Amino acid sequence: MGIVVGLDVGGSMTKIVAMRDKKILAKCTVRATDPVTSAFGALGRLIDENGWQIGDVSQVNITGVGASFPAGPLLGIKTVVVTEFLATGLGGLYLSGLDHAVVVSMGTGTAYLDASYEKVRHLIGSGVGGGTLVGLSNALIHVDDAVKLSEIAEGGDLLNVDLTIGDISKSEIPGLPMNITASNFGKVNDDLSKEDMVLGVFNTVYQAIGTMSVLAARNCGLKDIVLTGQLSALKQCKEIIGAFGELYNMNFIISEDAQYATAIGSCIASSLDEA
Repeated sequence: MGIVVGLDVGGSMTKIVAMRDKKILAKCTVRATDPVTSAFGALGRLIDENGWQIGDVSQVNITGVGASFPAGPLLGIKTVVVTEFLATGLGGLYLSGLDHAVVVSMGTGTAYLDASYEKVRHLIGSGVGGGTLVGLSNALIHVDDAVKLSEIAEGGDLLNVDLTIGDISKSEIPGLPMNITASNFGKVNDDLSKEDMVLGVFNTVYQAIGTMSVLAARNCGLKDIVLTGQLSALKQCKEIIGAFGELYNMNFIISEDAQYATAIGSCIASSLDEA
């Protein structure tokens, strides 16, 4: 069997993965000003960097918000469009090694999926995601790079930003530790540093995603929650959302290649029926 390439085409960034027999051979990320340039550039780069020929690639499976832009086969290779939810769900299962889980796609917004190899079902979506994190941070400190924002947030202190249970109650509330957030940004004052502000934004976004993830999993009768998307690669993700696993007895999984989940899922979708 030839190489199958999965392309997750975004508005300005494309993630690409090459697989054979469901094993990852290579992966990379390409930025471009438009989806068509991004798709062609990513495919060409992957082939060139690995010393392959165009004929070595048997099929390109394309997904993501920009999947409909390239007209016809990419570089003359058979090109198939895969629905994004299916690709993300399958990719999350592949990376986690699970057969059934809630898969959370943290992109510009966030999608919550009930995923199995028989069917991937969209449960609900939220406008709170990476776009929220970058947009709010940019409005506060005029920085719009997520990686730089993550570095800035490392110097912040949430005790200067959020109101906790311990701030409003002298006695413990059953099931809620005293350090749990009672109100995001509920303790803000005029002396708040930029590091505190950005960490507060990270905490607000990830806590919103964590809360929705727990509700989605409970709705499906599941305990396994697989996080995917670009936000999964930032340090604060494990630190903040990980606390939800302990608090609500949920198993949150963040794989090393979680940001490539949708591209991976589009690769393996060619061997499955789109239920």
